[in-house]
Amino acid sequence: MTQEAIRIAVVGHTNAGKTSLLRTLTRRVSFGEVSQRPGTTRHVESVDLDVNGEAAVRFFDTPGLEDAVALREHLAGFDAGATPPERIRQFLQGPEAHGVFEQEAKVLRTMLDIDAAFLVIDVREPVLPKFRDEIELLNSCARPVLPVLNFVRDAASREPAWKELLSAYGLHVQVRFDAAAPFVGAERDLYNDLATLLRDRRDQLRGVADFLDTEAAERRRSACTRIAALLVDAAAIRRTVSATEFADTARREALVAALRKTVFDKAQRCTDDLLALYGFRQGDADEAPLQAIEGRWTLDFFSPEAMKDAGLRLGKGAVIGAAVGVVADLAVAGISLGAGAALGGAIGGAVSQGWGPLGRKLVNKLRDVHEVTVEDGVLFTLVAWQLKLTQALEQRGHAATQRIATETPEDGDAPTRAAAAAVRGAQPARNHPEWESTAVATRSFWRPSPQREALVSDLSRALLPAFEA
Repeated sequence: MTQEAIRIAVVGHTNAGKTSLLRTLTRRVSFGEVSQRPGTTRHVESVDLDVNGEAAVRFFDTPGLEDAVALREHLAGFDAGATPPERIRQFLQGPEAHGVFEQEAKVLRTMLDIDAAFLVIDVREPVLPKFRDEIELLNSCARPVLPVLNFVRDAASREPAWKELLSAYGLHVQVRFDAAAPFVGAERDLYNDLATLLRDRRDQLRGVADFLDTEAAERRRSACTRIAALLVDAAAIRRTVSATEFADTARREALVAALRKTVFDKAQRCTDDLLALYGFRQGDADEAPLQAIEGRWTLDFFSPEAMKDAGLRLGKGAVIGAAVGVVADLAVAGISLGAGAALGGAIGGAVSQGWGPLGRKLVNKLRDVHEVTVEDGVLFTLVAWQLKLTQALEQRGHAATQRIATETPEDGDAPTRAAAAAVRGAQPARNHPEWESTAVATRSFWRPSPQREALVSDLSRALLPAFEA
């Protein structure tokens, strides 16, 4: 028999981050309105957290408590022999609940009809008397309350003082959860701690936590598969050009520009897919601008200066240089294949010839045909930054308003090692230009071959170590 959804009210002072918390817990970046203006939420709104297609938790986003001090004084005039919940119900039946204390009434009315509440606290706030009144009001509803300490990473945090206050009112179980940048494991901690307050729902809450862990692992695997597909796609790119065209500066530059745009477009589509996979959206420049859209992803991956700025110039370190295996000028069977040097010099060393098997090299040499592919260093740059982006998305709340912080991959770190291994493993794609997804864009029936998909699967597994702790 399916259990009813656990009903959770999200309560707290104005602008404490209630809607932000719900955006992150439900991964719905468009839920409610997040703003620095006080009193942004004016009505009670609900949102479900689905597990296996059914609502497991139903959250209620409530307005901020604005005048708990005056309301506590007002309640003191009610029947002294009544229990705290009875006095709350008497207040809700009076005219003040639809007048001066309308916002507080919405919160308290919700509190009487839920299983538990998350009390969201902005720990940057000083511990003022009004907060004691708010806690007493909520406790008067006789529902379990779990304090959620928000903004704990901020330098202005007063976390110890808040913990002392909450413990003084019997709220000893507390959880640290930064809505904009959640700690690893914070979501599981929240549901596990809630299970200690709702013992009859313990198994259901543990099921929610387990489902979220499974979902996170699947999301990570999907991200690695998408990045691996980008790598195979870019490695398979091959453009042929006759010696005559190659010698023409204008035509050569046009070829390079077209190749550059092709790779950039592929990288941007991958970025867009990763954002969607993690529940973020495009076009939120005013609310949640992502650096992947406006910042680093606008750089030219073919530019040596850009690669230098990103700390990814080939040869910088053992991992980036030797481990990747840089394509060098070749001399095969005494035949000088020096076109690679000419092409590399023409476009700054960021695109070089992909000669493929010896037979094709020799045939093309005799035919005076050059093949242009994407250099390993560019492939490495694409993969390393996509991995870093994914790492950042995994640690980003859906209410974050600051630009995403994507660190530069460093020699020896997990994303760098994984990217280098994947680039080495992607070399077979260079011999299969038909594996490029856009190579037959005009033929809508194109489908990836089993061999291509097998390579993507192998590379996806090679990328997973990038997310080691």
